[in-house]
Amino acid sequence: MALNKEQIAQRIAREVQDKQYVNLGIGIPTLVANYIPEGIDVEFQSENGILGMGPFPFEGEEDADLINAGKQTVTLEKGAVIFDSATSFAMIRGQHVHLTILGAMEVSENGDIANWKIPGRMVKGMGGAMDLVASAENIIVAMMHTNKKGESKLLKDCSLPLTGVGCVKKVVTNLAVLEVLPEGGFKLIERAPGVSVEEIQIATEGKLLVEGDIPEMVF
Repeated sequence: MALNKEQIAQRIAREVQDKQYVNLGIGIPTLVANYIPEGIDVEFQSENGILGMGPFPFEGEEDADLINAGKQTVTLEKGAVIFDSATSFAMIRGQHVHLTILGAMEVSENGDIANWKIPGRMVKGMGGAMDLVASAENIIVAMMHTNKKGESKLLKDCSLPLTGVGCVKKVVTNLAVLEVLPEGGFKLIERAPGVSVEEIQIATEGKLLVEGDIPEMVF
């Protein structure tokens, strides 16, 4: 059975390591803060100027002045700090963010990512995605494996305008966990419960490497 967005975020949360500074992109990545395992001390950074961002607030406890880069209301952890965009991007460009988790419309087998624009459609701006992919040590993408037409979003080459080149290290979709190999190609690491290797192969346009028995994700 394919994962829902919450389960994708839950699986990605297992990639977060103790004492990391982590940036969460718009969409599925913002849900990751709700699933950090016990005993893991992590600082979430939002590019609009927050370090120490907490999970989403409960209904009725929202503060309209406290938002993330996607304009969603958030909470603050004890000791959190708020600063201007210049300081935020100095942190990002200075490579002080250990892990960036982003959504994407397309990822290529070489680790290219397209996540900011569909030609012909209005876009408010590229945001901080270009800075994040150029500066982060590690980039994990959270996305659906195929689009609404059932076409693969894990491609040989991206068809949409690129955000970054050769930067994605791992992709977690509703069907699988895949590592982007340095020499190119997606290596299948885990599959969603009940999803077969064959289903993943059919849904992946880019080169897919399958070695041995592929375990199911455990939640």
